[in-house]
Amino acid sequence: MQSEPTASAAQRLAPTFAARIAGWQATHGRSHLPWQNTRDPYRVWLSEVMLQQTQVVTVLGYFTRFLEKFPTVLTLAAATEDEVFGLWSGLGYYSRARNMHRCAQEVVERFSGAFPHTAAQLQTLPGIGRSTAAAIAAFCFGERVAILDGNVKRVLTRMLAFGDDLSVAANERALWNDATTLLPPADEPAEITRYTQGLMDLGATICLPRKPTCLLCPVSDACAALREGALERYPVKLRKLRRSSESLWMLRARDSKGRAWLEKRPASGIWAGLYSLPVFESRAALLEALPSSCNTVQDEVPFVHVLTHKDLHLHPVKVECMGALALSDHGRWFDAHEWTELGLPAPVRKLLVAGG
Repeated sequence: MQSEPTASAAQRLAPTFAARIAGWQATHGRSHLPWQNTRDPYRVWLSEVMLQQTQVVTVLGYFTRFLEKFPTVLTLAAATEDEVFGLWSGLGYYSRARNMHRCAQEVVERFSGAFPHTAAQLQTLPGIGRSTAAAIAAFCFGERVAILDGNVKRVLTRMLAFGDDLSVAANERALWNDATTLLPPADEPAEITRYTQGLMDLGATICLPRKPTCLLCPVSDACAALREGALERYPVKLRKLRRSSESLWMLRARDSKGRAWLEKRPASGIWAGLYSLPVFESRAALLEALPSSCNTVQDEVPFVHVLTHKDLHLHPVKVECMGALALSDHGRWFDAHEWTELGLPAPVRKLLVAGG
């Protein structure tokens, strides 16, 4: 006689897990954030994009300013890229802003200005991955789909003691399947929003990477990692990003009116599409590019700017230029009230602010 297959950890947890998370969220979860308590897909999408790799406290101000400037997806789609980058400036990871702008334009062009209602359709838009699509579909349209952002991965791998390497695609697919198994039952569609928000809240406030407050967790009694005494073992991701480094010399030129020379970066590569101080591979190349009217040169303190995959060793060179002669054919002089409105890389803004 053939034996019955053993239930998986997710299947054993499923009967009560979603209800407990949803119940906890109703009484202890977050409800004050400006993108909560709404079914407006534009606001939910905007928050989801901004919250990728950025803390809530940082996003709050940007979210409010974006809505003031671009209250609808139509107004965002009609904006210029420079306007979007200027408002985004300081949030970093500018590919998010670029994809966000393109996404708004496609929502207008392909869907007549209305976000599609299913996660599958949402994933066809620029910059919307599986988890973001699921969050929008669950929060705004009640679709029974699982999210799996960084915080939720941590919660679920700990709950299930899921120890497979998530840098392997097959293992991540397996966790997606577990996340789907744990969703509220199909006959309780109203619970999907509360449950989805509860998972996010649990990962953001209780089930932290270090020093989680397990005593406050509503499902700690079912947590396999806690039973093992090995919370910090999960999630497992063994493949490490290869880091590189690069040295660049940055020309901080100022004309006789105190204006800064800025150039728009190419559409690809580092700081793509942003305005920047001119960048050179060596100090000699920087000096060679200077016209004779720029005659006061001062090397400033170098510093390191850390990107996701690369360390930039930046060497600013301050130069005073007489008159207002153009330094190249793809830039111009900017007053302080002008450059503050531009999309600028963080180290460039830092140098400009320091230099007045």
